[in-house]
Amino acid sequence: MDNQDTKNLKKRYFIWLYKTTKEAFDKFERKFTQTDIDKDLLQEIENTLMGAYLPHEKAELEKHVNNFQEYIAAKEKACLELKYKGQKTNTEFIFLDVKLNAIEKLIAKEFGRRFLAQIKALYEKEMTKRILRSTDH
Repeated sequence: MDNQDTKNLKKRYFIWLYKTTKEAFDKFERKFTQTDIDKDLLQEIENTLMGAYLPHEKAELEKHVNNFQEYIAAKEKACLELKYKGQKTNTEFIFLDVKLNAIEKLIAKEFGRRFLAQIKALYEKEMTKRILRSTDH
């Protein structure tokens, strides 16, 4: 095996390490991001619906808004339970955060910040493709 083969193996391993660790870490973080967006979305919906519809539509629209509020509250509760164990932060979350930072640091050290940026871009592209291909609703 020559030096280029070894370098390619290292690159692929770093890509795999980044991908698997980032996916695990994102399981914690994505719900918090989603609830922030959901709250903003709810505010926009409420602002648009406020007084803009006829009285016979109002009750049904309020049901939809209330259901969305309950959905957000349940999601927020679930993500808090995932990330925190009582008053303490889940140690798996802490470990994944530290591990991801260490992987990024080693990638930048071994192959440069440009390669790290490429890995991040590839990961983001792949995750976006998965979302667009998904048939789950």
